[in-house]
Amino acid sequence: MGVSPSPFRRWGLVGTMCAGLVAMGGALTGCGSEDPDAGTNGVGKLSATQIQAKTRKAAEAAASLRLSGKVVVSGRTYKLDMRLKDEGGSGSVTTKGSTFWLLRVGAHLYLKADAQFWTQDEGADDAESAGAADKLDGMYVKVPQGDPSYKQLSGFTDKDVLLDGLLSLHGTLAKGDHGTADGARTIEITGDKGAGGTLAVSLEGKPYPLLLERAGNAGTLELSEWGKEFKLQEPTDKQMVDYGKQLPRS
Repeated sequence: MGVSPSPFRRWGLVGTMCAGLVAMGGALTGCGSEDPDAGTNGVGKLSATQIQAKTRKAAEAAASLRLSGKVVVSGRTYKLDMRLKDEGGSGSVTTKGSTFWLLRVGAHLYLKADAQFWTQDEGADDAESAGAADKLDGMYVKVPQGDPSYKQLSGFTDKDVLLDGLLSLHGTLAKGDHGTADGARTIEITGDKGAGGTLAVSLEGKPYPLLLERAGNAGTLELSEWGKEFKLQEPTDKQMVDYGKQLPRS
């Protein structure tokens, strides 16, 4: 008759398995620890107000980031995929089936779109509109700073403006659930139990904001590639059209 393995030996095997799970970032429940903040950067133990302050500080200090997802503004849905840093940004914006690209280097803002985008001016003469569209199709158009579109469009490329708006949750702040985003463990902070928005903050490394669910079902955005360098380069003369003091309406 065989001898049963020692219970102490079995517990030793379980302990080894649990240690492996901890090292791999695995589940801790049933392995002697139920602390979801074990091995993290510690922000999950702070209050919601403190977490918000920490994530704002980390975001503002980061050299760059990528912002992607959808936002709803005044009933219109915009799909964004922007790379941003202090001196400018670049990327695409899609709305109502039309996509345009933005590039800002310092104060110089450029807009690129296809011919269809430039023929959306209902008040323009068809021939005039078609002629402008042919000229501007696929070209970077320099947006004059005096043009009414400059402030609106440049806001999509302004890291500080976007983060200031996006990281502001509405209502009473509270801590939400633990989860994951962009491959990292997170802690949520919510405004008015989610009605005022929900922000997932990284529990690994710096407490960057990783996922935002905007208040009022106004879109979801991913914030990633924090601190990843990318180049901003003004278009060449062959890639650009300087339209003058004001863009054609679109």
